[in-house]
Amino acid sequence: MALSHAILSALTDRPCSGYDLAKQFDGSVGFFWHASHQQIYRELTKLEQQGLVTAEAIAQAGKPDKKIFSVTESGKTVLKNWIAQPSKGSPTKDDLLVKLFVGHLVPPATVQATLHHERAQHVATLAAYRDIESKYFLNCENLSPSARFQYITLRNGIHYETSWLAWCDETLETLATFPAGDGDNP
Repeated sequence: MALSHAILSALTDRPCSGYDLAKQFDGSVGFFWHASHQQIYRELTKLEQQGLVTAEAIAQAGKPDKKIFSVTESGKTVLKNWIAQPSKGSPTKDDLLVKLFVGHLVPPATVQATLHHERAQHVATLAAYRDIESKYFLNCENLSPSARFQYITLRNGIHYETSWLAWCDETLETLATFPAGDGDNP
C-alpha cells in the first residue's frame, strides 16, 4: 500500500487540513500505517497535482490560510480500483524477532527485560483499542456501513495485540526455564 492510498482513505471520512490529517495518522490510521507529518504534506501536494484531492483555502485571522483537502471523484476511483486489487503480503520487519533470533548471545535476563518493555507497549495499545471499541462500537447493528468497516479494522488490531501478548507470555515462560548464564558470548 502506498501512503497515497492511506491518505485518500482517511479523507473519505471527511475533508480536513493537512494538520488534522497528520493528527489522524497519529491516532486511528496510525495504528496500522505510520507516516510523518512531512511525508503527509508532501503526498498531499502530489495528490492535489494529480487531481485526486482538491484543496480549499480557508482564511484565518493572523495566520496563513488553511487548506482543507477533499477526495475528488478521480481519487475515489483510484481507491475503488486499489481495493479491487489483491493485496500483497507484507514482509515482517521486526527488530524484536531479530534480537530473539540471536538472543543466545546475551543472558536470558537481557532478553526478558526487552520483552517486558515491548509487552507494556502492546498492553497499552490493546487498552487503547478496547477503549475505542467501548466508545464507538457498542451497538454494531446500528453502525453505518463505513463505521462497520472501521470496526472490522479495529477488531483486527484487537486480535493482533491479544495474540502478540499470548506469544510474549509464552516466550517469557520459556525464557524463565533457561539457565541464568552469560549467553554464548565468544
